[in-house]
Amino acid sequence: MFGRKKCVVGLDLGSSVVKAVEVTLDGPEPVITGFARAEIPQGGNVQEAVAACLQQGKFKSKKVVVSVSGQNVVVRYVPMPKMSDNELKQAIRFETDKYLPFDLDQVVLDVQALTRAPGSGNTEGGAKPSNGDQVTVLLAACKTQSIDERVQLIQSQGLTPVAIDLDLFAIANAWELCGAPPTEDDEGGATRAIALVDVGATRTSINVVVRGETCFSREINMGGQEMTAAVARRLGLEPYEAEAMKRNAETHELEVNTAIGPVLEDLVSDLMLSLDYVENHEGVTVEQIMLSGGGILAPGVSNYIEQGTGRTTRIWNPIEGLRVDSDRVNVEELEAWASTLVVALGLASRVRSE
Repeated sequence: MFGRKKCVVGLDLGSSVVKAVEVTLDGPEPVITGFARAEIPQGGNVQEAVAACLQQGKFKSKKVVVSVSGQNVVVRYVPMPKMSDNELKQAIRFETDKYLPFDLDQVVLDVQALTRAPGSGNTEGGAKPSNGDQVTVLLAACKTQSIDERVQLIQSQGLTPVAIDLDLFAIANAWELCGAPPTEDDEGGATRAIALVDVGATRTSINVVVRGETCFSREINMGGQEMTAAVARRLGLEPYEAEAMKRNAETHELEVNTAIGPVLEDLVSDLMLSLDYVENHEGVTVEQIMLSGGGILAPGVSNYIEQGTGRTTRIWNPIEGLRVDSDRVNVEELEAWASTLVVALGLASRVRSE
């Protein structure tokens, strides 16, 4: 009972900003005990930003969880016969050639049987009812090289990597950590789902959650950098000037909105394709979109996505409801950047399994 408290740092290695959140368990309760962020300047690198972030944060823990994303990561939802976990891990290796664009010896993969059966839910959306003898298996794979690079980066800072996650799943873990209520079926029997959408600098992560469990995830190669570039082109600014104007557009809101409009139109189009797909194939109704990430700091993004998708959309504060150690954390700064910390917080939520 007098032992050290469990404590983990979630380190989000973004393409433009490195963000870190430390979560400590006080009994069963997660407490935010550290926070830092460091922007990667033009010509800088991730390693320097990580060092700056760690120096600023003065974290207690040396245990770190990082994530991978992008073209070296593959996630698939595979229908499989019901079997034990050990049998599943053996059987999936014979199915990977159908789902992975990489050779099996090039990747690290993992699988997880989900509670929800393939095509379960309201069949009015086009999903086929399951025969009851199958389960949906979540297959995640990442090139070994990408994982090795992450491990080496963390170890070079004197830290211990305890897990490597995917951005796609970190946002769902953050949703669970903050105590969000599970979705419930509506009165007509349709299964409700929530789309967690994290708009980063270079890519947007989508995870559709139903009854506390993922049923669809995807990355779109589009994000805040496209918006910044659009503002820079339209107004003749340097990228750093356009980024500052995008975040603080009080006096130039019309110009910024006009510039980023085509980018948001493309983003909404891809988002709609994803939501239509999951509704038709999984028999769910995605009624709400929860937005996060640095790409949503531009004015009017939430309203544009709400109007374009026809779904209730709001910006998500992932630290709402969590206790913060104000002696160690600048609460005002944490709140200011809260919507950009979803991945980092989701990674730190791994402290519960330590």
